[in-house]
Amino acid sequence: MSQQGIIFNIQRFTIHDGPGMRTELFLKGCPLRCRWCSNPESWTAHIQPGIYKSKCISRRNCGSCEEACPAEGTLKFTRGKLAFIDRSICTNCLACYQACPSDAIKQWGQSMSVEDCMKEIRKDRGYYDRSGGGVTVSGGEPLIQSDFVAELFQACKDEGIHTCCESTFCADWKEIEKVLPYTDLIISDIKHMDSGIHKEYTGVGNERILENLKRLAGGDRELILRIPVIPNVNDDMANIEATAEFILNELGGRVRTLQLLSFMRLGEEKYASLGMPYQMEDVKINRKVFQKHVGELAEYFNSRGIHCLVGTKEKQ
Repeated sequence: MSQQGIIFNIQRFTIHDGPGMRTELFLKGCPLRCRWCSNPESWTAHIQPGIYKSKCISRRNCGSCEEACPAEGTLKFTRGKLAFIDRSICTNCLACYQACPSDAIKQWGQSMSVEDCMKEIRKDRGYYDRSGGGVTVSGGEPLIQSDFVAELFQACKDEGIHTCCESTFCADWKEIEKVLPYTDLIISDIKHMDSGIHKEYTGVGNERILENLKRLAGGDRELILRIPVIPNVNDDMANIEATAEFILNELGGRVRTLQLLSFMRLGEEKYASLGMPYQMEDVKINRKVFQKHVGELAEYFNSRGIHCLVGTKEKQ
């Protein structure tokens, strides 16, 4: 029987997460809670509703969501418009989403079988062949659904499609081992070298992540690393130098490319839809100055013999 996965987005024609033109599947569920995360809808592994108040046509003119909801008091209204959901009593049955005529309620996530996904993937087969592309799974943390990813990647490999796993690798090695035989390329982050600071800003320490990266670097799959460069969190030279030492000494320099991803304010409307605070609200930067700083960090890594680029697009 085909494995079922919980997927919150399928993005076609992406060029940022692996070589060539790709189809990228974003899976729900993540053990990290990065303050700068742009996909908070990926955190929980279950399907859930999100609220977009501006699209609500009002309780008086509609009220369909309230009538459909089986748990009284779950839906909260402000000035006659649906404003938020009491998540402590919401059952995630999605009756409100199904009843809403105005897209004021969004369904975050859907259950899909491997064959469902392959039907979508096959639509772009010609683009993979012409560009050297393939399929990428991301999240969230796709290894939370490792059995699904393994079966999906095996199906891709059976049809000669390149596979890439973009993961935090904050997972048991046994989960990673399920996916590796069918994985061509690995993409992962190094968010901070100090485990205490890593835990402060992501909710977990980094020991398991770094140990898994060392084991992966000893394998035969290509590895791309990324640093989400967050101002006043991990962009100081002490951390940058420690990261370079880790790549050179612990990973043996076996990294195809190190990509520096400049902090951007993304996903704020998603936080609002889930009734969650956006934790980077107070971070203000001069974009031009910050980009110059990120460029200087890339120059440092290159001076250490680590192939480093700003952004996700590798030079051909």
